[in-house]
Amino acid sequence: MAEHIYIFDTTLRDGEQCPGASMTSTEKIEIARALARMRVDIIEAGFPIASPDDLAAVQQIAREVGISRNGSFAPVICGLARCAKKDIDAAWEGVKDADRSRIHVFLASSPIHMKYKLRMTPEQVLERTAEMVAYAASKCKDIEFSPEDASRSEPEFLYQMLETAIQAGATTLNIPDTVGYSTPDEFGELIRKIRANTKGIENCIISVHTHDDLGMAVANALAGLKNGARQAEVTVNGIGERAGNAAMEELVMALHTRRSYFNFDTGIETTHISRMSQLVSNFTSFPIPPNKAIIGSNAFAHESGIHQDGVLKNVLTYEIMKPEDVGIKQSSLVLGKHSGRHAMAQRMTEMGYRLSDDEISQLFIKFKELADKKKSISNADLEALVTSDVNQIHTYFALDGLQIACGTIGMPTASVRLTCPDGEIRTHAAIGTGPIDAAFKAIDAIVEIPGILKEFAVHAVTEGIDAVGEVSVRVESDYVASTTNPQNEENRTKIIGGYGAHNDIVVASVKAYLSALNKLIDLSEISNEGAFNG
Repeated sequence: MAEHIYIFDTTLRDGEQCPGASMTSTEKIEIARALARMRVDIIEAGFPIASPDDLAAVQQIAREVGISRNGSFAPVICGLARCAKKDIDAAWEGVKDADRSRIHVFLASSPIHMKYKLRMTPEQVLERTAEMVAYAASKCKDIEFSPEDASRSEPEFLYQMLETAIQAGATTLNIPDTVGYSTPDEFGELIRKIRANTKGIENCIISVHTHDDLGMAVANALAGLKNGARQAEVTVNGIGERAGNAAMEELVMALHTRRSYFNFDTGIETTHISRMSQLVSNFTSFPIPPNKAIIGSNAFAHESGIHQDGVLKNVLTYEIMKPEDVGIKQSSLVLGKHSGRHAMAQRMTEMGYRLSDDEISQLFIKFKELADKKKSISNADLEALVTSDVNQIHTYFALDGLQIACGTIGMPTASVRLTCPDGEIRTHAAIGTGPIDAAFKAIDAIVEIPGILKEFAVHAVTEGIDAVGEVSVRVESDYVASTTNPQNEENRTKIIGGYGAHNDIVVASVKAYLSALNKLIDLSEISNEGAFNG
């Protein structure tokens, strides 16, 4: 019988630490709900000590996602903490209302981290480990301990540190390859030696947390599982610090597709993978590369004549997975301009969305506008519309009208009309190097938030000349810092992502830019309890 591998998703914690990937509380709860529908075993919901908003988001996830209702599945909700009492107190406040709570404490174990970051001796590190793991265990029975930078630690000291954590009450021991330095052979051997040389480890679950700096995060995690680990720490789309973490969809589908080799089972509902991936991509404004394993647009595409011929004769010639297994499938119900509200709502339900009547009404208006311009509406079109319009958090400034003049003759000009927070409609016209630049300058003149456009990416959601276009932008700004207490250590330049979708790419670009600016205002509101006054 296949052994169960626990999937520990840290998209909302390690994934959100990726520059520009910050998410609002509403976005976090939506992702947590989607992870629970996938039957992820443990959700690391955040780092509660980081900010009041992070604590509030973890608490909301614990109360709304971490509680079983009418026998429904509820994952373990986990909060991260450094080996400090205030961190552990905050983590416990965040997760205590869940049916099953976990506190995850960590302390560096490698010589370079102890000497230069902690400025502690090995003896002091062991003493701190014992004290803080015991303190966490006095609050919560499920304690995970991580020796940070384990893959570059001295083996004998690592065994001693893990034994200390076990004696103090740790129930899960996570072995991080914090900087992605290991190779699969090395990392697998590390797990094997930890199992052989750590007293009491037979009573704990060994976890692996791998980073992708050398492109081996998933391979290292699989090597760890083969050598005795039974929990894998992953993120959706592999987002995370620097080059990212082990990608959840890749690890899960490797175990699923090669089950006869690994003999492991995750329990993950793999048909939710595609939608989960797109949701995280839209909320973080990180586009999914076409050649991304499992969920890229080319993952199940064939252009070569030889490949096409083979697939037509037998799909197994060039496909080792079914697209349906990860939630990529064509619908037989065609939606168009003659479709009604009920048909559209039913399609959204089939796609896994739970929308209120008001959200359905908002979406239906956008659906009709698009249906007047397209012959048929695909699932991808609906994904773009619902993420762009229904999931907008706080709309301080909303697009009310846009007029563009551009071409080879004359100067590109944009006139933008926005609905402002005070209810007033304001209009401004600007000249730019192109229509999008002109539109952004006009918006800047109305909104008056200092910022620099760092990234701009556009791609078509569907095929054809009438395709819906998606735009992702990144805006760098010190607006949050300038509107809050300058002594606050959280005040620093922010890089915020924005997302927009429309069949007019200039409109999609404006929506994406406004989305990023609205997020900046939202962050200042959270930090300063209403810094923005319009």
